[in-house]
Amino acid sequence: MVWSQSYIESLFKRIIPNAVKVIFVPMCTILVTGILALTVLGPLGSFFGTYLAMGFEFLGAHGSWLVIFLVATFWPILVMFGLHHNIVPLSIAQITTSGYENILGPGAMINCIGQGVAALVVGMRTKDKALKQISASSGITALMGITEPALYGVNLPKRYPLVAGMIGAASGGLFAGLMDVSRYATGASGIPAIPLYIGENIWNLYNILIALVITTVVTAVLTYLLSLKYEKDAPSQNTVSNANEGSGVADEVITIKDSVIATPLKGQLIQLQDVQDAAFASEAMGKGIAIEPSEGKVIAPFDGMIVSLFPKKHAIGLLSDEGVEILIHVGLNTVKLNGKYFEAFVEEGQRITKGQTLLTFDLDKIRQEGYVTQTPVIVTNSYSYSDVIAETSPQNIDFNNTLLVVKA
Repeated sequence: MVWSQSYIESLFKRIIPNAVKVIFVPMCTILVTGILALTVLGPLGSFFGTYLAMGFEFLGAHGSWLVIFLVATFWPILVMFGLHHNIVPLSIAQITTSGYENILGPGAMINCIGQGVAALVVGMRTKDKALKQISASSGITALMGITEPALYGVNLPKRYPLVAGMIGAASGGLFAGLMDVSRYATGASGIPAIPLYIGENIWNLYNILIALVITTVVTAVLTYLLSLKYEKDAPSQNTVSNANEGSGVADEVITIKDSVIATPLKGQLIQLQDVQDAAFASEAMGKGIAIEPSEGKVIAPFDGMIVSLFPKKHAIGLLSDEGVEILIHVGLNTVKLNGKYFEAFVEEGQRITKGQTLLTFDLDKIRQEGYVTQTPVIVTNSYSYSDVIAETSPQNIDFNNTLLVVKA
């Protein structure tokens, strides 16, 4: 149904005038997709879903350990590419047909613990005060079942905790698979999901707890050992090179204070809660605002440095001289374009000045591909500030207008 909707929505985006797109594109898409789902796709899905559930039931009886092991190990990779949503229908089909589920639940839960523990260990080992705060908050969030903040804020940028978390999850997933662990209801992942494993066989609960302990121990030990190499001489992100580099002046320590963030794109303001992506709209990655761009160019909103440039060039992380960390994510799910239509003019670690061109992108072609071009601008270290105030007027903004006011 979602696959068919992607084509239906793209069709309406092309034929409906821009002035009324915001009203008629969603309405017409849901209307046509809904009718198609109820009359054609639903009955077909029911027919094939029965045999699909039978197949997973067979796999669960003869090789369920492999499913749990693979999901636990590679869940972060699935999350990065948005592929984890594709497993949910299989999970629901199995629990509806069989009364238990071991396709998604055990592996995803074990992964949450692995990534959360890895982030927490990084927080204990790093010398970067800002990263300590990010690691602590996102690590706890991951243990509760939401790994995106830890994944994108800590583990993926630093790499070694991601690897350690995956190895730890693989260890716990292998044990859970061999013990044929299952959950008996759908719900949250992470620690809150433990009651979902209570059933007639009490050993099912004990085994998932043992798997979580294995994951925790292996991840913590590996992350710690790797940190001895990667954190030993790691520079703090709270320091930036002095403008007079080479003059013999020591690096300047950033002191967090009130800051004004200028607009990095030209376009129309969108409040963050209205962004068509739950991770951004829920402020899970930080407070901020979004822009519907009218021009395919991103400029530096302040003097600072490039902290991260995503390989697909669709997103960039910045650190201001005043300590504000900004993520600019051009479009939603645009990582799937694999860098097509994007061009970067900066590198990681490079110093930038306000107004400098950072990225360019072909706005029209990205829209023609069917992608939403809403561009969130997120203060990823919002927790370090008392408030992040988003601009509300004018609705149409130009480069270097005030976009966000960050209160220390």
